[in-house]
Amino acid sequence: MFKAGFVGLIGQPNAGKSTLMNLLVQEKVSIVTAKPQTTRRRILGMCNRPNSQTIFVDAPGVIQSAKGLNGFLALEAQDVIAQSDLLIAVLSIDAKNKEEIEQIVEMIVKSNKKWMAVITKVDLTDYSRRVEMIKEVCVKHKTCAKIIELSTTWKKDAKDALEEIYQFCDHNLPQSPAPLYDINLFTPHTTRELVAEIIREQCFEVLHQELPYNLAIRIAKYDEETRKDMVKIYAEIVLAKENHKPMVIGKGASVIKEIGTLARKQIEKFIDKKVFLQLDVSVRENWFENKNIMKELGYVMERKESSQHRS
Repeated sequence: MFKAGFVGLIGQPNAGKSTLMNLLVQEKVSIVTAKPQTTRRRILGMCNRPNSQTIFVDAPGVIQSAKGLNGFLALEAQDVIAQSDLLIAVLSIDAKNKEEIEQIVEMIVKSNKKWMAVITKVDLTDYSRRVEMIKEVCVKHKTCAKIIELSTTWKKDAKDALEEIYQFCDHNLPQSPAPLYDINLFTPHTTRELVAEIIREQCFEVLHQELPYNLAIRIAKYDEETRKDMVKIYAEIVLAKENHKPMVIGKGASVIKEIGTLARKQIEKFIDKKVFLQLDVSVRENWFENKNIMKELGYVMERKESSQHRS
């Protein structure tokens, strides 16, 4: 009996969803930075086992908003909950308050989906008392199938914890006549999409304050035909304000060169080829409040267009 389906990873910003996703898939699918709210679109990653295919869905961190980019992020998280077969609550012990934890759990419980909880960063001793509090929030609803704990290092306890997650999925996913995706893939996203995410990740690493939150990446050209030994990538960093441009470029183009170098190395590692990467900077004033520009950049507000992880 084969099983296959979608498992949504739901939590507050910076709870560790993207790190957990990459561990579960054993590949780098989601970008990971120390800054909160870096995931913008749902990211899918597959785990193929002898009798199952689990498609994990990394959702943006749960926020309350109704307009612009934040409105898109809120819709994405809600839609991942609605479209998934199973849910995993990713709950960090360094959340701002108990209410944030309760909000996530209540959203999941209201979905009437089977779910389990992963409590993250349990080795942060300043917050160690919160582990029991989070467990109490989960078990009081009596629908939580399992609770496991993970530390910030994700190494010591990861193997057993991951196996528990896999088994939860294997037991509860719906039956399927066949895998939903090619078993040789670890994600259905295109290389262009993942390359754009890698570049955006490095923008988060290099830039400061609000800058990385107000930019988007557009891949203008991805050329792997001209040379067999090298991929040429031309990408655009789209900014929301003209006065951000000098900060992204830097004196003598030092900042954009650093972003480009870091991104190129990560892309080469990802595609296992040499990469020529050219980054350009453009300004689309307040793009994150303009529905047409957001759609052009892939941030689609309409629910019927965002409900696509089953297609």
